[in-house]
Amino acid sequence: MGKTSTPRALADTEAKAVMRNIRISPQKLNLVAQMIRGKKVAAALADLEFSQKRIADDVKKTLESAIANAENNHSLDVDDLVVAQAFVGKALVMKRFAARARGRGTRIEKPFSHLTIIVRQVSEAA
Repeated sequence: MGKTSTPRALADTEAKAVMRNIRISPQKLNLVAQMIRGKKVAAALADLEFSQKRIADDVKKTLESAIANAENNHSLDVDDLVVAQAFVGKALVMKRFAARARGRGTRIEKPFSHLTIIVRQVSEAA
C-alpha cells in the first residue's frame, strides 16, 4: 500500500526548471529575469547570450533546462514555447566579518537566491 502520487502542479502545456542557491543577490538576479519574461524562448536565449550581466549564463542554463524538460518530459513543441514566468526567491545569506579601523568590525552579507523559470506552449492563432 503506497502513497498516492500528487497531481501535477502545472498545466499540461507548461514545464519548469529551478536553479537553487545561486550566489547573487535576488535584486540583481531579478534584473536579468525580467529581461526574458513574456518572450519567445529563441529571443530570450539570444538576449541572455549577449547580456553583459555576470549571472546571464546561469539564467541561460536554467532556461535551456526548462526547454529540455518541455521537449523531453512533456512532448511540447520547442518553437511554440514562451517564457510564461521567471521569478526569483530569497535563499540563505552568509554573514561574514570584515575588520575596520580602530579595532572595529563590520558585517558583510553575501546573499543567495533561487530562480524558477516556467515555459508555456502557445499555439499560433494564424
